[in-house]
Amino acid sequence: MLLEGKCAVVTGASSGMGKAIVERFVKEGANVAAVARRKERLEALKESLSDAPGKVEIFAADVSVTENNDAMIDFCLETFGGFDILINNAGVMDDMAGVADATDEKFDHVMKVNVFGPMCAMRKAVRVFKEKGTKGSIVNVASVGGMRNVAGVIYCASKAALISMTKNTSFMYWADGIRCNAIAPGGIATEISTSMGMPNMDGYGKVSKMLAMSPEPGAPEEIANAALFLASDQSSYVSGDVLVVDGGWIS
Repeated sequence: MLLEGKCAVVTGASSGMGKAIVERFVKEGANVAAVARRKERLEALKESLSDAPGKVEIFAADVSVTENNDAMIDFCLETFGGFDILINNAGVMDDMAGVADATDEKFDHVMKVNVFGPMCAMRKAVRVFKEKGTKGSIVNVASVGGMRNVAGVIYCASKAALISMTKNTSFMYWADGIRCNAIAPGGIATEISTSMGMPNMDGYGKVSKMLAMSPEPGAPEEIANAALFLASDQSSYVSGDVLVVDGGWIS
């Protein structure tokens, strides 16, 4: 088992890619603090993995709040006695609007979840890793939207910021044995589109031309496989990288 004895925090764990990551990690022997807002879904996930080699404990919280990011990592430490891996997976879409139609309200909401939350979690994680001398691994789930124009301006900006934070964190803390990488999924079959609300039709019409060139949507398990590689010692010499998992869409 690739993660035996490791302790991880996974955000956005109630569905889609986050749920698949929790399932894969626990089956690889990790103890996981599963974080999301929907407590009932977390409870169902925990029950479904009751016979797995690793353990799941749930932490219901909104990651856009600073204190919740600190508390979820403290919860992992208190519950499992350790903390080795942070997976920043929670995220929301914008409404596909270009900059002329972007609103302050949408900007604040998307940036709080997609950028501010991960930054708070990374800050806490790095402090804990350094204090305890842990060679920790951080994996941020970004998007091909942070590399190409395949969403609205706010979402693309948020994922580009997350990629930049990933590379900076790798640079700043490589000497401490702390690795930080990102995954850039393409079209994956998840529920994230439900966070979009009513799309901006001008932006959506333009983005849909790019979406039409995408392969069939990938499964969340594809992202879980990538997260397992980046979180485990199999990638011990990999840091500051962005692993694109998109079926060849933007290559």
